[in-house]
Amino acid sequence: MTSDGTTPRDLTTHDAAEAPAVTDERADLLAMLAKHRHFLRFTTRDLTDEQAGLRTTASELCLGGLIKHVTSVERKWGDFILDGPSAMGDFTAMTEADWARRADEFRMLPGETLAGVLADYAEVARRTDDLVATVPDLGATQPLPKAPWFEDTHWSARRVLMHVVAETAQHAGHADIIRESLDGAKSMG
Repeated sequence: MTSDGTTPRDLTTHDAAEAPAVTDERADLLAMLAKHRHFLRFTTRDLTDEQAGLRTTASELCLGGLIKHVTSVERKWGDFILDGPSAMGDFTAMTEADWARRADEFRMLPGETLAGVLADYAEVARRTDDLVATVPDLGATQPLPKAPWFEDTHWSARRVLMHVVAETAQHAGHADIIRESLDGAKSMG
């Protein structure tokens, strides 16, 4: 239940059963992404908006902020598959204000709700699932945007999608620790 008395959208919304019908590696990518999305969303079950915004560890991270971040990452990488590096910008040219805006991805801001964050994530998930099912060639590459953390020069759509799976899984683990620190609830075990 959220602070406004409403119930957040069903946390299992848009799992593998709702993904477009595909086979082979596309089905594997979608299944892995659905699994890790589920665990990430599951960490927010039965929380209020206030609880979703609480920092419970030494980290700056909160549950709502993690979902916002994963949503943004998944959206931007989907744009990258379609439009190349211009979809992400030049990270080497970011200003302090740009970095501050990016840091807001990791926090619940005033006026944001858990239900709203989860709905945005579900919308991006549907878009990504459709992209996985319809992109003509998973091997098609794009040059990476300028960023100090990229050692490679090009990534294929396949590599981008594997990165999104890894990012989602990593942050689902972070979310599990944050939730356990909040009220003892665990995603597994």
